Amino acid sequence: MHVISFITQKGGSGKTTLAINCAIEAERRGKRVLLLDMDPQGSAESWYLDREQETPALARIAARELEPAISAARERGFDHVLIDTPGRDDAATAAAVRASDFIIIPCRPTPGDMKATPPTVATVRRLNKQACFVLTQTPPRGGRIREAETGLSMLGMVSPVRIVLRTAYQDAQGAGLGVAEYEPQGKAAQEVAQLWTWITRKMEKLHHEPQAHIA
Repeated sequence: MHVISFITQKGGSGKTTLAINCAIEAERRGKRVLLLDMDPQGSAESWYLDREQETPALARIAARELEPAISAARERGFDHVLIDTPGRDDAATAAAVRASDFIIIPCRPTPGDMKATPPTVATVRRLNKQACFVLTQTPPRGGRIREAETGLSMLGMVSPVRIVLRTAYQDAQGAGLGVAEYEPQGKAAQEVAQLWTWITRKMEKLHHEPQAHIA
């Protein structure tokens, strides 16, 4: 079983959206997924309550409940546990990092988001975990993206798959869906599929290369 946390210290970076859509993409590939909502805002839980389907499974928990939740997920045969964390550096964030096999750090290509990454990186390094950045809400192309990728690459691994700013993400989330369900042939669904393929391959590679932590 893989435990993956989505962590950032900057609100509005698309952390919950990314966690939800990765969970749905994993399920589309035949995996059993548990989504844990540790964010006090409860955005993932709100999405789940609007959802007709009962999967992926979701539970809203506090930091003290994380280890028992992961143990229960393992006993119940889940393939992946995806954790949506608070948008700040607190006990819940540290607990999620500590429990994870891999960390996803969403980051918009903006000065504010870039400046907010050091605390997240510091927590990941302190706990000696493997992580990568994923650029979110990006324009389709442009120099700002390249500058952000260059800056983030100095801190750690950057996913080659970018999540472009598209209305499909918010429209799908408002309907209790993922983009793969809302617009299966759309560009957003393609991005998520490519990102999840990259994440799963990277986790397998890092499993055999434990020294490859965030730099």
